[in-house]
Amino acid sequence: MPTNPNLPNTFIKDLQRFVTDDQLLLEPEDCWSYGYDNSKRHELPDAIVLCHHSDEAKAIVQYCFKHQIPIVPRGRGTGTTGAAVPIKKGIVLSLEQMNKKIIINSADRYAIVDPGVTNQELQIEAQKHGFFWPPDPTSSAYCTVGGNLAYNSAGPRAVKYGTPRENTLGVRAIIGTGEEIQTGVYTTKGVVGYDLTRLLIGSEGTLGIITEATLKLTPLAEAKCTIQALYTDIDGAAKAISSIMAQPIIPCALELIDRPALQCIQQYSGINFNDNIAAMLMIEVDGSQNHLIETANQLLKSAENDSCDSIIIADTQEKIDQLWNTRKALSPALRNIAPKKINEDVVVPVSKIPDLIKGLEQLSTKYQIKIVNFGHAGNGNIHVNLLVNPDDQAESKRSHDCLEDMFKLVLSLKGSLSGEHGVGMEKQPFVGWEIDPVSLRLMRNIKKQFDPKNILNPDKMFPLEESE
Repeated sequence: MPTNPNLPNTFIKDLQRFVTDDQLLLEPEDCWSYGYDNSKRHELPDAIVLCHHSDEAKAIVQYCFKHQIPIVPRGRGTGTTGAAVPIKKGIVLSLEQMNKKIIINSADRYAIVDPGVTNQELQIEAQKHGFFWPPDPTSSAYCTVGGNLAYNSAGPRAVKYGTPRENTLGVRAIIGTGEEIQTGVYTTKGVVGYDLTRLLIGSEGTLGIITEATLKLTPLAEAKCTIQALYTDIDGAAKAISSIMAQPIIPCALELIDRPALQCIQQYSGINFNDNIAAMLMIEVDGSQNHLIETANQLLKSAENDSCDSIIIADTQEKIDQLWNTRKALSPALRNIAPKKINEDVVVPVSKIPDLIKGLEQLSTKYQIKIVNFGHAGNGNIHVNLLVNPDDQAESKRSHDCLEDMFKLVLSLKGSLSGEHGVGMEKQPFVGWEIDPVSLRLMRNIKKQFDPKNILNPDKMFPLEESE
């Protein structure tokens, strides 16, 4: 039972007014698994509320506002930055059971969904009507739409189709006072008022709790074609990326895997590469069946250069799956090598990818840490994996120093500290390196307007002020 002295004496009875007993978890052993996300951080909350509909969420937030109780919204906890960790204890409001509503409007090309619907569930339902929702994180089978919006999580297709910000028409949300707002439109155009929809997306639950989303759907392409290109040096791969992104045909995926990542794949999957291969690109195009081969051939011209060792084209689903299995083999390989690795997702301009990779190679040597890089090259969004053991104090110290230098490198290349994983707590101390003081002040003031008592996911995203 909760022992937090800051809670009202009637805390449990109060919560029982809003939800049924089976929606309320109070014992430490029941609350434990809601105290962490996919980061390495953990804090035991005072209570878990398994929310079923927006009226319950609204009542809980109003109660928390009255008694100034911290409240952390949560989907499935797949985030990697500690954003869903209840560091101030209080209530974790789980939205995973708000998952009944998926309404597809084919005529106007939008879907209305509950926040607990998984990305995969939405894709399956949309596909029945000939559509898809472009955001496709790696965890799509498990992560929720609400979580995708909270982090602005995208995936490989963002290079052509954009992130959740570009594919969300509006949301319903509950702000920190317990009031409900509806943002956005049901049309693809609308300029009345400020764009609160895009403000809420990516805010990691610090401004409002999203209880419903209206999502823009895209028609499924008739056909796809996948190209695997191997390069003998990273400069050649980067040159190909720039060339591909400079021509009129935009690939629906453009993934980069560097030499250390290929070595991991080879070590644990049995997929072999020649010793001279330094990088691999996975390029996918979609479109009409009649023009797909022509489109692929145009991309091939952009992908070919003096460093290109070989190119494989797959135009059947079986062959496409075989090529993507190479990329899919990477994550389990990394888990075997370093189950407690540090995974960052930085972004640089596409033309600066070679500088980033070379700089990371130098940091790997300087700090004696193996660094593996892969990611969404068409956006310059590179996932940097430090294969460290945080239980080794000396290595942990080196990895922290290495991360600081990596962030400095990224910003010197006119990049950003995060592309889709968010800030949470992991990158919180470094946000001031990227955002100027005036902009930070404006953002803090926006937070106060939405959440005047600072109860919504407090002490996340922004660097802590001295008074905090």
